[in-house]
Amino acid sequence: MAEKKATTAKKATETKETKAPAAKKAAAAKKVEVAVNAENIGFKAGDVYQALAAAKEALTVEGIAKAAKISAEETLLGLGWLFKEGKLVSVEDNKVALA
Repeated sequence: MAEKKATTAKKATETKETKAPAAKKAAAAKKVEVAVNAENIGFKAGDVYQALAAAKEALTVEGIAKAAKISAEETLLGLGWLFKEGKLVSVEDNKVALA
């Protein structure tokens, strides 16, 4: 009887250990698909510009993404577009502001 309880406890422990890595894989598997074309990137640049204009201060990539309600990847594409046009300046602490 004691042997059966030990086996059951061992199986319960193994089950808990195997479930944790599966949860991490599911979170890591989440991918953002971004259409990379001039039109889409231009719209994302507009979203980034509007978010920075509304904030009236320098923001991080994560801050811009949250304010514009777009992904970090889309934010980076928009930032690249705006940097190329000379509409942004980089400031300290990895923040970006309108030029």
